[in-house]
Amino acid sequence: MVSNETIVKEFILLGFTVTFHMEIVLFCLVFIVYTLSIIINVTIIIVIRTEQQLHKPMYFFIGVFSFLEVWYPTVTVPGLLRGLLLRLKDISFGCCMAQFYLHFALGATENFLLVVMAFDRYVAICKPLHYMLIMKHRNCLMFSLGAWIGGFSAIIFLCIQLSQVTYCGPNKVDHYYCDFAPLVKLACSDTRHLETLFFMMSCMVILLSFLLIIVSYAYILTSILKLPANTNRKKAFYTCASHMIVVLIFYGTTIFMFIRPTSDKVHINKMVSLFPSVMTPLLNPIIYSLRNQDVKMALQKMTHCMEDSYTPFIAVNHGRSYRGCRGSSHYRAQEPEGAQRHLCHIRRHTKH
Repeated sequence: MVSNETIVKEFILLGFTVTFHMEIVLFCLVFIVYTLSIIINVTIIIVIRTEQQLHKPMYFFIGVFSFLEVWYPTVTVPGLLRGLLLRLKDISFGCCMAQFYLHFALGATENFLLVVMAFDRYVAICKPLHYMLIMKHRNCLMFSLGAWIGGFSAIIFLCIQLSQVTYCGPNKVDHYYCDFAPLVKLACSDTRHLETLFFMMSCMVILLSFLLIIVSYAYILTSILKLPANTNRKKAFYTCASHMIVVLIFYGTTIFMFIRPTSDKVHINKMVSLFPSVMTPLLNPIIYSLRNQDVKMALQKMTHCMEDSYTPFIAVNHGRSYRGCRGSSHYRAQEPEGAQRHLCHIRRHTKH
């Protein structure tokens, strides 16, 4: 039966069936949002890496999260833009499997990172005296590495199984990237075991992570309500509220797309998947970081430094020259060379 069919070695990603003018509009919107998300996430990584005041566990995890949000849309969005602008929608079998693996591996990693970030907030608020001991830099590295290893390991077996399935014509994937549901529709062989495996894996990764996050924030909310009114209750609640907004946005769309039967959901998923793939990487840094006072101050400081780097200055005042970036640690008073020699000469005579 399979011998009469053409074995697929290349797929055609159909993308969105819209008019040419709508394709141009969609291309412009997706390109602007994608570019902004990359710029903002990279900026946050640089700010957290360079500013000493942000060298704390919470900001370390936000930096790791921003790094992931650079790569997660990059797996699928450039192909979507290529299809919209150039109408080049072909993708080889190997590239399709690689895209499937990276997309879901990064998605699983995001689940685990959100759990780690929720645990960080739990320790900070519920066990503040042990916070620096538990969340020391070495442990933060291990937690982050564990999230990445866990995410990339969780999807390996499913990807291997999917790559060994025989695909027959037609080779048209009803999506803008290689998603699970439209791929199994093209398979010649029985894929019920794969659909069951995908559903179970999605439940384990998504629902288990979501449950751990909810439990963590339940403890956090209980601890916040027990704080005296004149303490930092408002600041703690404000920080955790920002984190919960990100969690609800991410899991709202993820659960809708994946914790459902595979059949008859391709068209809906294609539209909904634009939100986590395109919009969420832009919204997450805004919610997590740009609404945070410490990050905003660090961004303003870096902006002033960048402005000053284009206008170098030496302000001489009472025999002293000031060099470097205003407001930064590099902005320091320097004695003129002659004044420094004169001061050393006075100090030597004073000692004698």
